[in-house]
Amino acid sequence: MILIVDDQKENILPLKKILQLHGLEADFAESGEEALIKILKATYSLIILDVQMPGMDGFEVMEIMAGSLRTKEIPVIFLSAISKEKKYIFKGYETGAVDYITKPVDPDLLILKVKTFLKLYEQKLELRNIRDILSKEVEIRKEAQDNLEAKVEERTRELVAKNEELELRNHELQQFSWVVSHDLKEPLRKIEMFTKILKDRYIESAEAEDYINRTIRSANRMGKLITDLLDYSRLSSNVVPEATDLNRIVDEVIADYDHIIEEKQATVTRQSLPVVNAVPSQIRQLFQNLIGNSLKFSRDGVPPVITISSEYSMEKSFTSPAVGAGNYCRVTVKDNGIGFDEKYLDRIFIIFQSLNDRQAYEGTGIGLAIAKKILEKHGGIITASSTLGEGSGFTFVLPA
Repeated sequence: MILIVDDQKENILPLKKILQLHGLEADFAESGEEALIKILKATYSLIILDVQMPGMDGFEVMEIMAGSLRTKEIPVIFLSAISKEKKYIFKGYETGAVDYITKPVDPDLLILKVKTFLKLYEQKLELRNIRDILSKEVEIRKEAQDNLEAKVEERTRELVAKNEELELRNHELQQFSWVVSHDLKEPLRKIEMFTKILKDRYIESAEAEDYINRTIRSANRMGKLITDLLDYSRLSSNVVPEATDLNRIVDEVIADYDHIIEEKQATVTRQSLPVVNAVPSQIRQLFQNLIGNSLKFSRDGVPPVITISSEYSMEKSFTSPAVGAGNYCRVTVKDNGIGFDEKYLDRIFIIFQSLNDRQAYEGTGIGLAIAKKILEKHGGIITASSTLGEGSGFTFVLPA
């Protein structure tokens, strides 16, 4: 069966009709979240996936599928009328899609590609079945060997089964996180919207307006908390690392913060940074959290000054000597902000821990926990140093 994923029904119906005319059975989903739930309940031989969708877009759906043994082999064709730029097409192939088609699409060409990828998928399944049969034959022959080898094989099979079960549970947990996140955010958006309407139309008292503003801020904080929790949970998925230029990542993050940098008259400088083997999206999130904190926790009346530097070392250590080229790279993000008392160093990387007044400095207490988890997944470490009222420095070490 083929699954069509598109948030527009007027796009789904003609696609479904074309497939049915060629004897191909099709199902559909109107959002990324719905598609992931359906993938858990049914078996699909091919997925035609729209790129631009509200909530979870096609790239995010593909990323989650690629992280699970259950779904990573299903061929996916991206179909988009909007994202025609080369960077989106390249991203589609990088996430693991077998093809990227832009609209308007030739129905004959689409059917040709669908049938081709279906045939390749069926051949792959046949090869896997043959492999499984051969594997079982080998196991049967090995049973004739001594009892110790038989016990080792039995234990191995148990571990493989447990691993597949854990993969499935992890995949289900990720789907649950997305669905819960969407369901939690929807009432929050309505709370914020109706509260603003009350404020604009009916509130005249200054005291009542203050309460309304507090309610809006609380809703915003809850939305940010849900997003951060979702980001934290997604770090458990397995994503293949690639060569990642830290210079490009940092420059993109600085560009994202340009309005805050301009507003606070901040200065952000970086030295030349290395290229490492990592997951770009996670490293980007790491720098977003560290640079974002440096901008957020600045002193009143003092323009933030942030410097990003790096050096190589031979050991995974914060104190080993710097060398010209080594096994590890050590990156430091330093600022002149409010700082913190170093006696609380063990607390700042724990989820929901915050050392500052949440009224004065908005945050969820998850950012540094996310940074630590990202580095742990990359085989790295992170620490910090600070002087209260003078600034902080966050140093992390990554395999080079």
